[in-house]
Amino acid sequence: MATARRPTLVLAVLLFAGGTYALSQTLVVTALPLLAEHFDASPEATSWTLTAFLLSGAACIPIVARLGDVYGKRRTLTIVMLVYCVGAAINTVAESLPPLIVGRVLQGAAAGLFPLGFGIVRESFPRERVAGGLGAISAVFGVGAGIGLPLSGLVIDHLSITWLFGIGLLGVPAAAATALLLPESPRVPRQPIDWLGAVLLATSIGSVLLAVTQGNRWGWASAPTVAALATGSLLAVVLVRHTGRTSAPLLDLGMLRDRRVAIANLTIFLVGASMFIAFVLNPQLALTDPAAGFGFGTTPTVAGLLLLSTALSQLVVGPLAGQIGARIGFRALMMGGTVLLVAAGAWMVFLHGHEWDLVIGGLLLGTGIACASAAAANVLADAVPPAQFGVATGMNTVLRTAGGAFGAAIATACLTGHTAAGGEAPAEGAFTLGFAIAAVIGAAAFVAAWRLPRSGGVRRPPASPRRGSSAGARRSRRSSDTPA
Repeated sequence: MATARRPTLVLAVLLFAGGTYALSQTLVVTALPLLAEHFDASPEATSWTLTAFLLSGAACIPIVARLGDVYGKRRTLTIVMLVYCVGAAINTVAESLPPLIVGRVLQGAAAGLFPLGFGIVRESFPRERVAGGLGAISAVFGVGAGIGLPLSGLVIDHLSITWLFGIGLLGVPAAAATALLLPESPRVPRQPIDWLGAVLLATSIGSVLLAVTQGNRWGWASAPTVAALATGSLLAVVLVRHTGRTSAPLLDLGMLRDRRVAIANLTIFLVGASMFIAFVLNPQLALTDPAAGFGFGTTPTVAGLLLLSTALSQLVVGPLAGQIGARIGFRALMMGGTVLLVAAGAWMVFLHGHEWDLVIGGLLLGTGIACASAAAANVLADAVPPAQFGVATGMNTVLRTAGGAFGAAIATACLTGHTAAGGEAPAEGAFTLGFAIAAVIGAAAFVAAWRLPRSGGVRRPPASPRRGSSAGARRSRRSSDTPA
């Protein structure tokens, strides 16, 4: 960029747009019990205000990333934010659950701004600032979601549900800043958009999520549950076959042949699942009446403030994580982040009797998310050429968002499947089970990160040309293929 200040301005705009979207991920979480009352709907039905938002994001991310390559990232990002604003406006006036879910689907499409933002940073930042920029954008995904929890509580207690959804209209100044202040990116030759792939992706994930969400009500071995799972699995197989046959697939599954890319994507899927299990369970635990033998009986505002530690830890660690990873290696950073996810889940399994337990669990969770997310983004930056970076980060964000949708569905299944005797309120075992699942998912993410090649996650300056450099390059390639 022309001036030293320009990258900072660009990053500020991207963080504002990304934070606006990220807030909407969890604004409804604290309000889910109130939404069930307000619309006279079941907990499973109201949970789709969160699940549909994440599912929409998973389906739209690769489409938005491709449109950004063809029509320019700034233009595409501006349009995406305007669609987000339309969804916010619908939510503000919705008087029943179906239009509210439609508005949430439109807002969820804005998840595509993350691969666009990654691409803008990669194209326009000096090399020494790329790691920090990618880490900051990765962190805002979780920071915004963490801030959404206390903000939701404040609005519910002091205003109304209508105002809660009106927060989404922050997308208007975000769209304006995007259009006026971001640089335009180079465009690639126009390619066909894989709309069929997007439909297959959304319906395959949606079918499985439907089974997970409704399994307790339908019965896990019932015909509707088995049919939904079978349909989702079949559509996933069709998607893979379709991807191998089309000239411009929605997801470039061939990238997964590179172990670094495969591990970064698997890890971030698991991080997303663990994160949203906690995002759903923690506020519900804080709101639970202590008469049940657990919980704190707080107001929505206090419940949100107890969870602010998750956002603050990401806010502090996120911008630093990329720089730390550049020093110690992104493999080590990713492993450290996943260990913290295990610790967060295990802490909440055994220690959830005091308000401070939520705060400490949130600190562990937020720090782990920030480290693992920054590591995954930078592993991809090192693993793929610049021309494929947008596609790679698009796939990564798809899997993170899909992981979040599965995490939310798992948490909902725990809460509705383990209720106190004689009522519909969740039993303590529902929370213990959910936190245990989050810890196990974190452990699986650690195993995946451990399999990252030792030399595959370290950013090194290019070597100066000298005799024997070809042999050194060959040794480097061999070492990058060596298992950890």
